[in-house]
Amino acid sequence: MAREYKLQRKRPVSASGIDYAKVLNTEQFKAVTSPPGKSLVIAGAGSGKTRTLTYRVSWLLDEGERARNILLLTFTNKAAKEMVERVRSLVPGDVSDLWAGTFHSICNRILRRHAEEIGFTKSFSILDRDDQKSLMSGVLATCDIDTKQRRFPKPDVLISMFSLMANTNVSLEELIRVRYPYFGEWKEILETVRSKYIAKKRATNSLDFDDMLSLTVDLFRNHPDVLAIYQKRFRHILVDEYQDTNSVQSDLIDLLSGESNSLMAVGDDSQSIYSWRGAEVDHILNFQQRYVDSTVHTIETNYRSVPEILELSNAAISMNKMRFEKNLRSSRSEVGAKPALVPLEDPATQASFVAQRMLELRDEGIELSEMAVLYRAHFQSLEVQMELTRRGIPFGITSGLRFFEQAHIKDVAAFLRFVTNRRDEVSFKRIVQMFPGCGPGTSEKLWQRWLLAPEAGQDELPKKWSDIFLKYPVPKKAAKHWEQLCYTLDELTPGGRFATPAEMLFSVLEGVYDDYLKESFDNYEARRGDIEQLIQYGSSFEDVLEFLAQLSLMSTTDGDPTGDKSERDDDKVTLSSIHQAKGLEWKVVFIVWLVDGQFPNGRILDSDDEAAFEEERRLFYVALTRAKDELYLSYPMMNPKSYTGDVLCRPSRFLDDFPQDLVETWSVGNEWTEDDPF
Repeated sequence: MAREYKLQRKRPVSASGIDYAKVLNTEQFKAVTSPPGKSLVIAGAGSGKTRTLTYRVSWLLDEGERARNILLLTFTNKAAKEMVERVRSLVPGDVSDLWAGTFHSICNRILRRHAEEIGFTKSFSILDRDDQKSLMSGVLATCDIDTKQRRFPKPDVLISMFSLMANTNVSLEELIRVRYPYFGEWKEILETVRSKYIAKKRATNSLDFDDMLSLTVDLFRNHPDVLAIYQKRFRHILVDEYQDTNSVQSDLIDLLSGESNSLMAVGDDSQSIYSWRGAEVDHILNFQQRYVDSTVHTIETNYRSVPEILELSNAAISMNKMRFEKNLRSSRSEVGAKPALVPLEDPATQASFVAQRMLELRDEGIELSEMAVLYRAHFQSLEVQMELTRRGIPFGITSGLRFFEQAHIKDVAAFLRFVTNRRDEVSFKRIVQMFPGCGPGTSEKLWQRWLLAPEAGQDELPKKWSDIFLKYPVPKKAAKHWEQLCYTLDELTPGGRFATPAEMLFSVLEGVYDDYLKESFDNYEARRGDIEQLIQYGSSFEDVLEFLAQLSLMSTTDGDPTGDKSERDDDKVTLSSIHQAKGLEWKVVFIVWLVDGQFPNGRILDSDDEAAFEEERRLFYVALTRAKDELYLSYPMMNPKSYTGDVLCRPSRFLDDFPQDLVETWSVGNEWTEDDPF
């Protein structure tokens, strides 16, 4: 039988004097002042989620709860700090005993107190990513792994794999089947490596970030007396961004809340977009099944967007079957512009439209810092980055480095740089050090041998690179890969001439780099997509020297279109993947590449996975709801391909999810230029 929850006044406190009914809207007020118990608050985009949590803490304190009996769990230190500061500004009393922080920081506090119970000391070390890589490298050195014929995953990839296992509670076999099928042949050795890595952490009294969560759960399950201490202390548990919880975090919440403690989880199922890192939307969707007799509050008043954008957003997400019903309503009374649907000739024209429209909006008084370009995958920003650079429009990227600065782009470019400039020591050594057993020492020896070769000082291309390099002594681990490199270099300069940039890049990717990509990066598919996009870009060049010059001009220094640092810092357009944009907002948002296969993602379309497809639609919804005033949805009608010719693009099926009268279709002519935009 469910227990009855009652607030108990522990001691007199100074009332904050807040008139909750006045400062909160009706929906927020009901959630904030709801009686203790298990409750879920579905807070729609832009509805004041942080405000609701903050005032909930304040209300609990006003009702007589002590700060020490409240636990606030967040996903970022910034969010926790912001909420605590807001509570301090609302409540006159001391709230220093309030526990507020990320899941990891809270677990760290608990484990420091009870380390002995899990076989560690209180002085345990917390491993950051570099520490993990170092420890994993040491483990690999103790394993007898034959990499002469096959590449073994590098420490970075292994860490990501084992982290995903910890956060999703899936077996290694299942993880390989779903996410890393190309590592199937290594399954038994991977099991051994993982066991040794776990043992090494324990032997060195060290925990990584995943351990901090999983070991806290183990502590509570194996030591009920310890769990009882924290269940007694944290009578009120508040959780931010509940839709992003993974299975370990969900278990932790279950254990701490128990049967009698109050739990308020705040989130939005329509913004659950992180399954790739372990988040499970079922946690929020099945909240009422998980917690019997729980209540659900829905906050639908949006303080961000004009009604026209919300109407489109509501229609788009309504196509998902697995969701809580809600209908965002704008608090803004003014009439806004309908979202614009903009079909364009090709990716270059799409980029030109975005850049020109930004300049027009700036002339109308909207700052560049209030504009953003959002995309499904980082490579989709390539043409936009180039166009903004060409026009001198400053931009910053939240989704990572600029396209041409990424490690894998610089890697494949190194092959082209070396064959065109045989005295390029940096590119030569970058290539050599991609191979097993080839570190700085080996690359230096090979470079010195190359300098002695007659071909190194000649302007003419070697007739066959393989005739030269196959004679070089390389470590046994690298022999097979070195041989393949020699034949790949031959393909780059067939018959003593340069192949086209697109042909060169294709040969590098398929000949030697694809295997390296798999073993070196956990986001293999995304990075391969980047290189395929680079091949497409390269198809517009016949001269490899001109192509490489353009790559250099797009580097951090030469590609920065602004000379004034203050302008760069204060007024620049934002380019971001939608995943990175969650929680942010701008007056004007451009969503580009709304093409089937690009967004929604082609792999998900091919998989026929309904749950994955619905997450793609949630991602689209997140993008839509970032815009305050103006929203532009664009797609290229044609996509030039380097080998298959021009490909007709099918507009994203997400554009069919809403009535067409909710958007205004813009017609942009093929002859459109920056001086004649429409």
